[in-house]
Amino acid sequence: MKLPHPLTGELFESPVPPGSGWPEDPAGAGTAVARSAGEVRELAVGGLAEVEARVSVCRACERLVEWREEVAHSKRASFADQPYWGRPIPGWGAAEPRILIAGLAPAANGGNRTGRVFTGDRSGDWLFAALHRVGLANQATSEHAGDGLRLHATRMIAAVRCAPPANKPTPVERDTCAPWFRRELELVLPSTRVIICLGKFGYDALLAGLGSLGAAVPKPRPKFGHAVEHQIDGVTVIGCFHPSQQNTFTGKLTEAMTDAVLNRARELAGV
Repeated sequence: MKLPHPLTGELFESPVPPGSGWPEDPAGAGTAVARSAGEVRELAVGGLAEVEARVSVCRACERLVEWREEVAHSKRASFADQPYWGRPIPGWGAAEPRILIAGLAPAANGGNRTGRVFTGDRSGDWLFAALHRVGLANQATSEHAGDGLRLHATRMIAAVRCAPPANKPTPVERDTCAPWFRRELELVLPSTRVIICLGKFGYDALLAGLGSLGAAVPKPRPKFGHAVEHQIDGVTVIGCFHPSQQNTFTGKLTEAMTDAVLNRARELAGV
């Protein structure tokens, strides 16, 4: 059954077929689809627009495809009147960023619903409000793809592009998705001066990605910590506790702590 998009009113199936008119959909009906880890490696080439499109239709991880589409069909009760994106989430933001934000994976009823990473869930509410406070976003909310939100000299990427059950991708799923992450990282690194890693999973994926691109990652690897900085081949990597409800509700991560990391990134990146 088709349902109206909450912003445009256009009717969509859940999951959304590529090229059917969803706001900010990078893919078309003819976009190449990876259906295995080997095909991910083969297709993780080309420019940023091409990578975004191919990421958004990937079907390489059977468990993740089943889960993201099950959620898109069953829906959370509070969003039962909306279509769900139900596809992988590409990176989003500036094409030539000076600040890169690396996270874990989209949320089942967040990015998996809206079509944009860190959008439509509590973690996204926290993060985008902070980005707006420090001048890196043009508005404080990120409700849905197509809502007019823009980032200033900043881009977001996730280590795993599909919403995983219990927010826990397996090592195999992480490794299967790694070529997408690595290629996007390779494309934006020339302009990037600061990388903020949200949580240890994003941090580990980022260091692995840098290492695969030939960066001189120290051995043993430097430890993750909130507001801890490491210099790697001219890029400053900064740790930040993930803005999960577990961290924000308990006070492990406060607004002031988040703002301080983002302001430090702005300072170092010259934004």
